[in-house]
Amino acid sequence: MLVSQAHSFVQQARLAITLAWVAGYTNILTILTCGTVTSHISGTTSNLGRDVAERSWGAAGFAVFLIASFFIGSFSAGFVTEYGRRQRWDSIYVLPIAIEMFLLGAFAVLVELGAVEAGTTGSIVFVATGLASLAMGLQNATITRISSGVVRTTHMTGVVTDLGIESALGAWRLFDRRRAVAAGLSARAFVFQVAANSVVRRIALLSSIVGSFALGAGLGTFAFVSIPRLSLLPPVLFLLWIVYIDATKPIAAIYESTIPDSNAESWLPPGLVVYHLRKHLNRKGKVHRLPDLDAWADRLPPGTRAAVLDVGDAVRIDAHAVHEFRALVSRLRAAGCELIIAGLTTTSTSDLRGLIKGGGIKAANVCPDVELAIARAMALIENTPMRRPAK
Repeated sequence: MLVSQAHSFVQQARLAITLAWVAGYTNILTILTCGTVTSHISGTTSNLGRDVAERSWGAAGFAVFLIASFFIGSFSAGFVTEYGRRQRWDSIYVLPIAIEMFLLGAFAVLVELGAVEAGTTGSIVFVATGLASLAMGLQNATITRISSGVVRTTHMTGVVTDLGIESALGAWRLFDRRRAVAAGLSARAFVFQVAANSVVRRIALLSSIVGSFALGAGLGTFAFVSIPRLSLLPPVLFLLWIVYIDATKPIAAIYESTIPDSNAESWLPPGLVVYHLRKHLNRKGKVHRLPDLDAWADRLPPGTRAAVLDVGDAVRIDAHAVHEFRALVSRLRAAGCELIIAGLTTTSTSDLRGLIKGGGIKAANVCPDVELAIARAMALIENTPMRRPAK
């Protein structure tokens, strides 16, 4: 879940439902215990302006502290994930989520010890709200990066705004389709229907985020009333479970091809690279996940025109993998590079056939072995004029 980018609707919805409730839960707990919100800073920033105008310097300092805490959390997530990418970690997103878990755990300890209760004031409130705000900044920045800016889970203003925009677009798409049907333009009606379906899926995604956040707030309120000193235990345990699953499930590694014959590389034309996906040697019997294909694409040599990726039996080609490969193909083509997948047949799985049928990758670019894939890549380089990558 936290290894690669969330390209598909299913992945984005899973992220939203999984983590938005944690934000809603944490936010309502800080309201009930500390009397302030921590999952977003819009209201806090407004309070800062009011407090400065009224010369309420203590309240203004508290607002600045919350804003700074959220910023530091976001900065930390961005710094850690970028460091992990540069160090080529298998999973660059588990660490910030683990840090969030420890921050919420520390907040939970304060609640469990009775140090933070409704109406509590003083320095302990700074510590508690600072921990929660740091955690929310970490989560929001991490999920924003995983989903490439599509999914945000700690504040609902932007989500509801996007929901309104998408709903308006959906209404127009349906209106255009009805007009096309009435005019007998079946082809155009089909295009409008596809566009409308895409908008509906987007509306479902955004609605799931709002619903999940509200669910978390409701669960947090119920827990605070029922078990006030253990009320933060559920999100902490849930994050611990996520970290455990992502840290223990093996990830396939990508290795550059090493050809035994030292002179064998001489016949490979410039612009052709060959890589292999391989399982960890001590985890052969377990299902492996795809590594971060975006990070691999970033490391391709400049001027690469064809990249052969031998997947073999390293990963299972399921719907998740299909979306990853589709996004990779689009990205490489925009950069003037063609992807050739080796080690698969066009009849191996229905999902792979769906990838080809959907236009993500050409059937000729899926080869059963590496030799045929290299031959296909050489033919593409020879017959395709070199072009500048799309800007």
